[in-house]
Amino acid sequence: MFREAAEAADVVARQFARNRYVVAGLCADLRRSPPPFAVTCARGSSDHAATYAKYLLETQLGIVTASASPSVGSVYGATQSLQGALYVVISQSGKSPDLLRNAQAARDAGARVVALVNVEDSPLAGMADTVIPLHAGAERSVAATKSYLASLSAILQLGACWKGESPLLDALDALPDALRAAWRCDWSPLVDGLTDSRNLFVLGRGLGLAAAQEAALKFKETCGLHAEAFSSAEVKHGPMALVGPGFPVLAFALADETGVGTRTLAEEFRARGAPVWVTAGDAGVGTLPLADAPHPACAPLLVVQSFYRAINALAMRRGFNPDLPPHLNKVTETV
Repeated sequence: MFREAAEAADVVARQFARNRYVVAGLCADLRRSPPPFAVTCARGSSDHAATYAKYLLETQLGIVTASASPSVGSVYGATQSLQGALYVVISQSGKSPDLLRNAQAARDAGARVVALVNVEDSPLAGMADTVIPLHAGAERSVAATKSYLASLSAILQLGACWKGESPLLDALDALPDALRAAWRCDWSPLVDGLTDSRNLFVLGRGLGLAAAQEAALKFKETCGLHAEAFSSAEVKHGPMALVGPGFPVLAFALADETGVGTRTLAEEFRARGAPVWVTAGDAGVGTLPLADAPHPACAPLLVVQSFYRAINALAMRRGFNPDLPPHLNKVTETV
């Protein structure tokens, strides 16, 4: 896991270069014939990437984006009205039966199916209208790292090229070096603080929610640590009643419109006596360093890259093998 996560910057640079023309062609078509809405379909870490896609497409392009429940098509057999929609299926293996059924149903319903997939000769790639390869290479650790970041970067490249404006496009060139800087960030206070913990909340909002969801999953699967991800707005609707002395909180406060609110909430929880760690550009008790983002939309990738190094260390500190979580397989084929 450590070695694969460390490869993310090179993976992203390679992906951007190799996918330039296929993404440019897709985006030219999308500008000529804009879809009425977009739909994502994924499971696990890939579904967290879909959360990022929702916020990126809605904030940068104004395209309403919804998450499809794979069970609607694969279990219930229900049909959906998708004529003209952009249907984005995200999968590392490209072979999960429920995702394949939903991709085919989406094509039959008139959607344009785009597959973000790491295995280019997979069944999913074979049925998609457009394939955007992740180019993550072989990933042997059960816990996905570089392939998850490759999913986010593929979404970012798609959104940037579709929008076609300099600030976001320029950020693509700077992202690999920013990921290298993120990998060097020292999050050891988080490792030290969570060594004996049993539960925690992970908070994020907007583009940062996808990072919180991914972090919560990694706490569970690699460390045996129960974690729940919440929007820093949604946590106020009931769950925050649990937060007090001895209940840890990890808050991903990004340098965008959501940052101030997330930091304010983190301070409120700290005042209750909760152990709180919050990402911040400045040094201080309970703060975790952030690499400078070339664009706010890049920040979730940098947060996750720093987190991966920390979670690998935490897993080993707690006596777990992060490469082989109990009861899990690398490829999960749901129906």
